[in-house]
Parts: sequence; C-alpha cells; structure tokens
Amino acid sequence: MSPRQRWRRWQDQRLPSAARIALDGKRIFILPSRSGVGFGLVLLLILLAAINYQNSMAYGLVFLLGSVFVVAILHTYRNLAGLVLSGGAAPAVFAGEHARFVLRLESQGPEHQAIAAGWSAADLQRIDIDRQHVQQLELHLPAERRGWLRAPRMRVESTFPMGILVAWSWVDPGQRALVYPRPLQGEIPAVPSRAAPQEAHTVIMHGQGVDDFQGLKEYQPGDSWRRMHWKAWSRGGPLLLKDFADLRGEQLCLDFLALGGDTEQRLSRLCYWVLELSRQNAPFALHLPGQVLPLASGDEHRLACLQALALFGLRS
Repeated sequence: MSPRQRWRRWQDQRLPSAARIALDGKRIFILPSRSGVGFGLVLLLILLAAINYQNSMAYGLVFLLGSVFVVAILHTYRNLAGLVLSGGAAPAVFAGEHARFVLRLESQGPEHQAIAAGWSAADLQRIDIDRQHVQQLELHLPAERRGWLRAPRMRVESTFPMGILVAWSWVDPGQRALVYPRPLQGEIPAVPSRAAPQEAHTVIMHGQGVDDFQGLKEYQPGDSWRRMHWKAWSRGGPLLLKDFADLRGEQLCLDFLALGGDTEQRLSRLCYWVLELSRQNAPFALHLPGQVLPLASGDEHRLACLQALALFGLRS
C-alpha cells in the first residue's frame, strides 16, 4: 500500500464522511504556520541572547512573547471549533463543464472569522460567519468524464487571530454530481420502434421542416423565399434552397446499436438527440444494450434518458 493510500485510509477512519459535520477536537489539527515558525526562531534567538548576556529584559520579552504564542493556540482553535458544515445538492452538468458544489457553513454559537475552504491549501476561499448565521461557498471542479463525479475531501482552515498558527480539518460531506456525456451533433440514430406495429415507423420528413439542416436543393416554383441560399446566388450560382428535416411521427426511437464509432461517441450523439427532441417536445424512446426507456416526452423522460446515458456501462 502506497503512502498516499495509507493517508486516505487513515483519513476515512479518523474523519468519516457525513452529510453534516460539526468540527470538534477530534477533527481539528493545529500547527505553527510559516509565520509561526519564524516567530519561534526569533524567540529562540532572543533566548540565546538573554542566556549569553544574562539580560533580564530579554528574558522577560521571551516569556511575554511565548505566553502570547500559547494564548494564540487557544484562540485559533476556538475560531474553528463549533463550526458546522454540510453539503448542498450539486446540479448535473455535461462532460467538459465545471461541476458546482455548494458548502454550507453554520455558526451555532460565536462568530467565526476568516474561515477558508477549498480542495487544496493553494486554492482557498475565505469567508466570515456571523453569530447564529449560515453562509455558503460555491466551489467548482472540472467534469472531464461522464458518470458520478465525487467531490474530494475539502480543507477547512483558520489562521485567525494572529496568523502564527493554522488550525485545519479535512471534511467530506459526501457530495457528488452527475455528469452527462458531452453532446455531439450527428445523424439521428433512429430505427422503427420495437413497441410499435409494423406499419408504424420512424419518419424523417424532408421539405418544410425547420428542425435540422440537411443540405441544399434546387429551387422549385412555389418554394418559400425565406429558405433561399442567397449567398450562392449572389456569387453567380443557381438558385438553391436550404433543405431542413422535420422529425415527425410518434414512434421515434433512438437506438445505440444504430450508430457507429466507439461507446463514448455513440453516447454523445444520443445525448445530443435527447436534448434536441426534448426541446421540440417530440416523444421518443431510447434503446441501450440491456436497458430500454419506453416512448415518452417531457422533462422527466429527458432526465431519465440523460441519466441512463451518463451511467451506461458504469458501476453506480
């Protein structure tokens, strides 16, 4: 087992994941900061000078500053102790976007000053929490792959009031966000619906539709001038008409096996057509290997299809 795996295992045992976390003595760690290390070195130099010259004023300064350091330990700890953290629901995103995680920080007693939170010590957001108040921080993670994106452990720290000590904790509110496949425009993967009678079939009707651009065709008398390709005509070419496909028929089925390419490309194209057909409020079914979503429409059907595409072939 590598040192990193051992460290994560120790964190899971010492700091278990929970939806609501109250910071206490078992979860808070405290050490001198860089300024605190410099502060200690200065005290050591003053102490050596006091011993060398037997200077009572230097001894008094060392003891005074040392007592300030000890008192700072208590106040730094108390600024973080008692803070309650919880994670809000993370909305779904598409691959290539940034997932948005919301962290709620609640004060159940005194106020908490200059609380910092983030995924790492190098990227922290700072906030003040008033007495008996709740504040929220919004943190982002890149969503590179489809499926469930689990938020890593979050660092929460404070150097208040003097900055010579840092008290911190690693918390895991158990947040995760669903990542849909990246939409990829392409030919519609439509086949006759298996649940429909033989005479019912998927139709892509060409002509007066304005849903999907298919190409150019020659102008015929009676065609709408609004769909004229004026740029080609202005260059001296023939009169051409923009041809669009209108998706009609109540038995439209999107089939994974009707597409070419690898798995991710197929899912991305299916994702595009799920969004496009849902925008048109057109009923459709979705067929994936081992899973069939029946003919339906509406927001619930769209979300169910997107979730099926996001989790296809993955362990939940």
